[in-house]
Amino acid sequence: MEKNQFEAILPIISSSIVERIQKELNITEKDAIREFYSSHLYELLEQEETKIWQYSTEKLFEMFLEEKDKGKITFPQV
Repeated sequence: MEKNQFEAILPIISSSIVERIQKELNITEKDAIREFYSSHLYELLEQEETKIWQYSTEKLFEMFLEEKDKGKITFPQV
């Protein structure tokens, strides 16, 4: 994926995940943003070469929860 394409979809993906975090954890949008943007998952997501941006919002949310609860991320087998 070209850099400008990735830069265009990253905010869309991030917004969807933040919305899900806010809803599922029943926290404010500000807190959801803070939690997501400070996660290792986000650190990986913003690196196009990791390709985790290809996962669904549901899968990324599951990975976020795993990191939050267990301090690790398990990547799906492909």
